Amino acid sequence: MVMLLGQYSTGKTTFIKHMLKCRAHIGPEPTTDRFVVVMSGTDERSVPGNTIAVHADMPFTGLNSFGTAFLSKFECSQMPHPLLEHITFVDTPGVLSGEKQRTQRAYDFTGVTAWFAAKCDLILLLFDPHKLDISDEFKRVIYSLRGHDDKIRVVLNKADQVDTQQLMRIYGALMWSLGKVLNTPEVVRVYIGSFNEKPVNEGFTGPIGKALFEKEQEDLLTDLKDIPKKACDRRINEFVKRARAAKIHAYIVGHLKKEMPTFIGKAKTQQRLTDNLEEEFVK
Repeated sequence: MVMLLGQYSTGKTTFIKHMLKCRAHIGPEPTTDRFVVVMSGTDERSVPGNTIAVHADMPFTGLNSFGTAFLSKFECSQMPHPLLEHITFVDTPGVLSGEKQRTQRAYDFTGVTAWFAAKCDLILLLFDPHKLDISDEFKRVIYSLRGHDDKIRVVLNKADQVDTQQLMRIYGALMWSLGKVLNTPEVVRVYIGSFNEKPVNEGFTGPIGKALFEKEQEDLLTDLKDIPKKACDRRINEFVKRARAAKIHAYIVGHLKKEMPTFIGKAKTQQRLTDNLEEEFVK
């Protein structure tokens, strides 16, 4: 499963169409206002979120916890396609910026992205040369991806809209913005390209830019093709992570239970333990 995140009009839906090399109707135009899962199916159809969430064969039953407000903004787009037999795409609504952030969404957007991030094999953060700012909501979304840093890739899309000199400066500015938010000592992998149906605008980029975009696109495709091969390893990895977390949880609960008195003063001890949890963790 591959999830695409980014602000409005950074080309998330167009990126999926470009990968599938089809003009399939994925979400309402011009922007997608809902979470759309694009997956393999026997025929082209769109299934509403409430139906998908109760489907036992689908991995989306956990989304019921986000309520009907979210499920009405969730749908599944199915179509027969060789790539979709191996990879499922998750198209997300544009992350809000500026004044729009003051309008509250009817559901926990950050919580939903965190849920998908745990299930995904790859998370693509899309930017375009004219939208490098990371808004407060985007910052919260990126923070919710903590613990999944190995899955994150950055795509600088629509890069053929600027010339080579501007692109160099934009790339530097993007790395600087990301460095402040991602808080990792390593540099995140950034793919540069123009992922749409139109040919690269050579008038802007020149022949060097075209060659660069083609190489970057090949690298990203290789990364996507590796997902099915690495899926088993990743599942084992996730399982080990969960097993470790469960083991730690059991240790902590066991320790706290031992500290509790048998008969008298349970409430006081409980309060003391909760007030000094950090010291108890050290023990």
